[in-house]
Amino acid sequence: MMARFEDRAIDIVLWGSLAGVLIFFYIPIFTLIAFSFQEGRFLTLPFEGVSLRWYGDLLHNSNALTALRNSTLIAAVTTLFATTIGTMAAIAAVRYRFRGRQAFQLLAGAPLAFPQLLLGIVLLLWFSVLGRALNFNTGLVTAIIGHIVYITPFATVIVAVQVHNFDATLEDAARDCGATTWEMYRFVTIPLLWPGIFSAAIFSFLLSWGNFYLTYSLAGSARTLPTFIFSGIATGSSPLYPAIATVVFIPGILLVILANRLRRS
Repeated sequence: MMARFEDRAIDIVLWGSLAGVLIFFYIPIFTLIAFSFQEGRFLTLPFEGVSLRWYGDLLHNSNALTALRNSTLIAAVTTLFATTIGTMAAIAAVRYRFRGRQAFQLLAGAPLAFPQLLLGIVLLLWFSVLGRALNFNTGLVTAIIGHIVYITPFATVIVAVQVHNFDATLEDAARDCGATTWEMYRFVTIPLLWPGIFSAAIFSFLLSWGNFYLTYSLAGSARTLPTFIFSGIATGSSPLYPAIATVVFIPGILLVILANRLRRS
């Protein structure tokens, strides 16, 4: 009887803690979504009415559309390079034995230990010195480089988990059947690692898409959605910015769900 009571108490504490954490995380998000449907010009309670006005204004706001285009460009290019480099680094770090392997693993994951703000300042100083020597300014290119430096270790860790669980005998079987190294990677290794690679790509895209500190430090005068929202909120509150956040949040959640289902399959 006492054991059943203890099990019941543990279940209540665990599920209660989980519910509390979810409520703590998601109430601000749902509150933000609710404010995006407010008809008034300011984020105030009670609502002056319910309307889709701000979503319509968003479609005709040239600054917001430019920021959206810049964010998409930075995230897409960062995802391509971070996932490619991360996949190669994960395969090298997990599958192969070579001199300096531990140092390579340490250096590959070192950017994970850097706070984004500090990394952004260090890269800004580096680009400032290099820019004076080569006559260029910070912009989308420098922002992309900064994102790649920061996000590649995350992609490496995600793919490394998939590589660690990979059955190497399948590659041996491919070699026994006459496959070249390229054919082995193309038809055996990469397809079997694809769930991890795809999950790393989605995570890299979302991490780059919503990044503020690196973008704010390295993008120069170019605006992305995070910096556009920051500058708008700094000058005044408007339901336009919750509308932008909602438009960004919903596709992001769908991508996370898709990546999780693919990883499980």
